[in-house]
Amino acid sequence: MDIEAAAFVSPTAVPAMSGAAEVVERVAEELPDVRLWALVPNVKGAQLAVAAGVRRLTITVSASERYSQKNTHMSRDEALAQLGQVRQAADGAVCDLVVSFAFGSAFEDETITPDDVAAIASRAHTLGIDRITLADTTGVATPRRIGDVLDATGTDVGFHLHDTRGTALLNAWSAIGRGVARFDTALGGLGGSPFAPAAGGNLATEDLVMLLADEGIDTGIDLDALLDAGLLVADLVGHDIPSRVAAAGGIPGGAR
Repeated sequence: MDIEAAAFVSPTAVPAMSGAAEVVERVAEELPDVRLWALVPNVKGAQLAVAAGVRRLTITVSASERYSQKNTHMSRDEALAQLGQVRQAADGAVCDLVVSFAFGSAFEDETITPDDVAAIASRAHTLGIDRITLADTTGVATPRRIGDVLDATGTDVGFHLHDTRGTALLNAWSAIGRGVARFDTALGGLGGSPFAPAAGGNLATEDLVMLLADEGIDTGIDLDALLDAGLLVADLVGHDIPSRVAAAGGIPGGAR
């Protein structure tokens, strides 16, 4: 199993992400068989993650110029230009580039095309990035948009979906129908960028696992255990979690 355990970002900019090295150390001790990932925004983040023993790095580049400036204080071209340096700092670690705003912009005066996304993916591969994940940062994706982007990028990509408009599970199923087999999810449907307008939480792990189980697709993930973990998460954050399956439970009778 793969878990993104921490983000090596500035604790000043995102206080909730402080203590990343300590989190990685603790998770590695408790879950030695899990493949740990860490989010890194730049070269310094990559260096810190590698120093903490992380061998799988998630890097972000935004297809949105405006979001790139807000999120990383770099232009889109500057963020792309540093990918080679991050690859070098990764010291052989697996690098996954997450292209945020891959299915359109949340800003009224900005247009992002599927060809823009494909160009970013192509540039990343030439710089040695191992794999590409397409992110619906503000939940603007629909099955039509997903099809248009996959026509441009091909299906050898992962998806990182947000449920801002209640379409994350629908979009995941649409992508699966096109042959996509890798998805980022979050227990309880937590998450969302503080720098993106009206960003909702991530696709809930338990929602996707329930759907796939009922379709006869084995994820190797125990839904009941997920639901128990969701209760703990809700207690830790002090409020109900967005996941619909966490609220309603699995389908009575289980999978087919």
